Amino acid sequence: MPKLIDKFGREINYLRLSITEHCNYRCFYCRDDEYTPNCKREDILSYEDIQRIVRLFAELGITKVRLTGGEPLIRRGIVKIASLISSVPGITDVPLSTNAHLLEKFAHKLHKNGVNRVNISIDSLIAKKFEEITRGGDINEVIKGIDAAIAAGMNPIKINVVAMRGVNDDEIESMIDFAIEKGIDIRFIETMPIGNAGIEALAQHMSEQDILAKITQHLEGRLTPLISKKTDGPASNFKIDGTKSTIGIISAVSNHFCDTCNRVRLTAKGDLILCLGQEDSISLKDAVHSDLSDEEIKQLIINAINKKPEKHVFNSVVDNISNRQMVEIGG
Repeated sequence: MPKLIDKFGREINYLRLSITEHCNYRCFYCRDDEYTPNCKREDILSYEDIQRIVRLFAELGITKVRLTGGEPLIRRGIVKIASLISSVPGITDVPLSTNAHLLEKFAHKLHKNGVNRVNISIDSLIAKKFEEITRGGDINEVIKGIDAAIAAGMNPIKINVVAMRGVNDDEIESMIDFAIEKGIDIRFIETMPIGNAGIEALAQHMSEQDILAKITQHLEGRLTPLISKKTDGPASNFKIDGTKSTIGIISAVSNHFCDTCNRVRLTAKGDLILCLGQEDSISLKDAVHSDLSDEEIKQLIINAINKKPEKHVFNSVVDNISNRQMVEIGG
C-alpha cells in the first residue's frame, strides 16, 4: 500500500475527521462566549463525500480515522457514518472523540458499527465546576456515557483533561484515581492558543513539567514509560504500575511533538487542515464535487501533504490561529 510521506519524512497515517461544527457544550477554552457556528446542512460533507474521501485517503495509506467535531454524537446519522468509514478497506482503527453527554445512548450501536475506542473530554468531577467550564454540561451524564462505553466493550477508553492552573489543577490527583477506579486511561492536555478563547486560556496554562510533577508525586513514581504505536497521537504515555490504566501528557506548547506528527484534519466543511498552528488548507469538498477523477484528487492530497509545515507556531501567537475556533477544526 502506498504511503503519504511529507517533505520532512513523516508518514501521515492518521486522519481526524470532524463531522459537525456544532456542540452541545460551550467549553470556555474551546470557543468564544458569543460564537455560534454558521454551518448549515448544505455546507458540510455528505455521507457520500465522507465515504469517498476516506476511501481515497485509505488508498494513500491512512489506517486510522478519528470521528470528532464539534460534538460528533449530535450529527444525524452518526452510526451510519461510523459504519461507512469502518467498512472502507484499509481502515483498521475508528476511534471517537466526544464529551460523552449522549454516549449512553450511542455506545453499543457505535461499537457494533466499527467504533473500537473512545476519548472523552472531562475537565472536572465536581458538578458545579464542570457546569461552569462547559457552560451548562452535566457531569452525571458524562459518567453514564463512560460506563456505557465500558459496558459496550470499547477499548481503550481514555479521558482527556485540559489542565488549567487555578481552574482544575487541584483535581489532577482525583482524576487519576477516578481513571484507575474505572480501569480506563487518562491524559492531561496543555491549553493551546487556538482562537481567542484558547489564547485567553493561556493565562491558566500548566506546562508538561508542572503536570508531570503532580502526577509523579501522587503516584509515588509508579510510572513505566510506554513506546507509542506509529498511529498513536502525540501523548507521552506511561503505565500506572499495579493498575489497568495508563496516563499521558499532551504538551503542544511547552514541548511540541511536531517532529513525529502523523496526522491531518478534515473539517466538517471539507477543508483539509495540515497543521493546527498554520493556516494552509485545501477544500476536498470542492474537489469531490468537481469532475476530478479519484487519481486527480489523490494527487491533490499528495500535493497538500507536501506543504505540511515542519512545526506549529504556538509559541508566538499569530493572527491565523487567533481567528479560528477550536470547535471549527476538530480539536
